[in-house]
Amino acid sequence: MNLELRHLRVVCAIAETGSVTKAASMLGLAQPALTAQLQRIERTLGGPLFERDRRGATPTALGELVLARAKVVLPAMKGLQEDAARLTGHQVNPHQYRIGAVSGPILGGLIPRLAENDSVQVMTHPSHWADQLSEMVGAGRLDFCIVGACGDTVPGTPADGLVWREIAVDAVFVMLPETHLLARRWEVDLAELADAQWAVLPGDGCFGDCFAAACARAGFSPRTMYEMDVGNVIDLVQAGHAAGLCKATFRRVHGIATVPIAGAPLRWRHLLGWHPRSQAAEFADAVLAHAVAAYEESASRNPHYIEWLKHNPQFKPQLSIA
Repeated sequence: MNLELRHLRVVCAIAETGSVTKAASMLGLAQPALTAQLQRIERTLGGPLFERDRRGATPTALGELVLARAKVVLPAMKGLQEDAARLTGHQVNPHQYRIGAVSGPILGGLIPRLAENDSVQVMTHPSHWADQLSEMVGAGRLDFCIVGACGDTVPGTPADGLVWREIAVDAVFVMLPETHLLARRWEVDLAELADAQWAVLPGDGCFGDCFAAACARAGFSPRTMYEMDVGNVIDLVQAGHAAGLCKATFRRVHGIATVPIAGAPLRWRHLLGWHPRSQAAEFADAVLAHAVAAYEESASRNPHYIEWLKHNPQFKPQLSIA
């Protein structure tokens, strides 16, 4: 096997997360597949790259050597790809937008706003992984990405060189079947769901850690966390087998109630990212304005959320909704 750039990214991901399991999650791979890939890399290089135990994965001397070289090679190749993309015409123009997005309320309303003129083409790329989308923007394969973060950080790394602007801040609500005893409450204390099982989407950066910390502050550790796509999350909640977490602007679904969490311990920042040296930067302000309008339109469909916002003005930008 010849060593490739993707192999170096695997080694860096394991070192960065300190765990093969966490690296697999970050890279969007199954853990057994990543383990097998690591074993092939180690056979190619002639020795183990990590010492693995219950505390995680620690680089060996050979691993440190590979990581040192990877930190030189990967940024250099990324810079080459960016420059090549800009020179060979893989750039945005007023008639084409390439947009990547994680699951959320904005993309569906953004597309018709950008494509009001029939000559404008919008190409989309879905992903659960904000870091993957930010890397694609940095490499010139996407013009913009719409992602989120639950804290004050931004996705990706400083090496990506992206500009990030906040579209809006959502509260995080709980999804419950409409028959649930708490479904008609104005707010629900997280501690009241201490015995619940949870259904969540994959990806979303540090959100799992933020949720676990919020539960700890409420005095419990969350039980089973089923990670699945949005359709299966909805099915599991509708059937009454789990509670779900969703952005407050989550569209209304028959049989499901979305209820605010008392004290708003979790939030979700919708972010728009682009590369400042790309041609996309010329249109960034217009795309951001359209994204804000799309968010506001989505929020306006949830009267409970609009009323809740009046009592929680910390979630901004302030919506221009009567």
